[in-house]
Amino acid sequence: MSLTGTPFLYTTIVLSLVALILPLFLWSRLRGPKAVRAAARVLMLLFAQATAVTLIFVLVNNQNNLYDNWADLLGTGNHVQQAANLGQDGTGGIALKRLPKVRQTFTAADGPGMRAAGGVEVAQLKGRVSGVDAEVYVWLPPQYHEPAYRNHHFPVVELLPGYPGSAKAWFGSLKVTEQLEPLMKSGRVAPFILVAPRTNLLAGVDTGCANIPGTVNADSWLSIDVPKMVTDNFRAAAAPAHWAVAGYSAGAHCAVKLAVAHPDRYRAAVSLSGYNDPIGERNSLASQSVTLREQNNPYLLLRKAAAPPRIALYVSGESGDGYQAGVALEQIAKAPTTVHVVYLPRSAGGHNMALWRPQVPTVFEWLTLNMGQSHVRAGTAPLEPSSAGSTHAALASGTASRAGAVRRR
Repeated sequence: MSLTGTPFLYTTIVLSLVALILPLFLWSRLRGPKAVRAAARVLMLLFAQATAVTLIFVLVNNQNNLYDNWADLLGTGNHVQQAANLGQDGTGGIALKRLPKVRQTFTAADGPGMRAAGGVEVAQLKGRVSGVDAEVYVWLPPQYHEPAYRNHHFPVVELLPGYPGSAKAWFGSLKVTEQLEPLMKSGRVAPFILVAPRTNLLAGVDTGCANIPGTVNADSWLSIDVPKMVTDNFRAAAAPAHWAVAGYSAGAHCAVKLAVAHPDRYRAAVSLSGYNDPIGERNSLASQSVTLREQNNPYLLLRKAAAPPRIALYVSGESGDGYQAGVALEQIAKAPTTVHVVYLPRSAGGHNMALWRPQVPTVFEWLTLNMGQSHVRAGTAPLEPSSAGSTHAALASGTASRAGAVRRR
């Protein structure tokens, strides 16, 4: 029975109701020695508590897409077949253009939000470079199958969850397709192909989207194997000009790091409540040594870059939770690198889906403009970071004044 499936949810609801009703009918009707009756009552109470906790967990997990399956929850999943030393560029010296095309069979994906707005497809990808074997979810924009677009190649955004987190989270918890489909049809947002690869590759740890020889090649999985599969199977536009990566929490850190480290693969990145130093997620493999932290810190990578990369970064967050990381990047950025920082006050919410979900439309309007999709209407992207005292809509879009944000810091 699937951890996130409807049957398991209904089962936990029924068991919770049974656990609540049992004591009402049996408490005073139990027979036998006093010790036996006491033991039976204790078991009924424990059963009620266990089912209640299980139901709450299932509801929270389904709402936030923390664990995708039982293996993720129990820490038994391992999606790494091999982790060779692939060198600084993550290719292992492989001539990527000479690799044969990756042909995948896609099927309809199950789970919350996966059938909305035309539906999400999923395929199991064996990464030829990274050695990762995991699922990749793909959503095609409404224009993809229209005759007028039959020769059109579409821009792509990779979507990364936090840790723990499911690749389904952007579709389920953040409702990205439901929010974007009408905006794409109206022309406010470009018709992006959305790609959500698995990032939870090893049991009980966050890979930090890093390449660690002998352990995991998560960077190459996300920036080489997944993009190649997408371009081989769909009418996806070429990188880097038409590729971006977006994430929240640990996924936000990964998004910025991938764009800064690989400006030849991505043109833009979006960070929602992220961080620069990998130690921001203590379960991250990239935080286990000073060397790994330096190699996977986008602030240090940007500061040490031989030449400023041609990338655009969108960073939003509250004070102490993403905002300062964005300001640090903004302070060292030099043209053609651009950094757009959005301040969200504590009153806007916490480190959760409720804070990130309303930012989705504005983030994709910003991506539309910064990736050169000129058909979008002018003036729809935020021009100034958010500030305290603004409306919730302004906080989500980042259209309030920066002066207020500075006063409240």
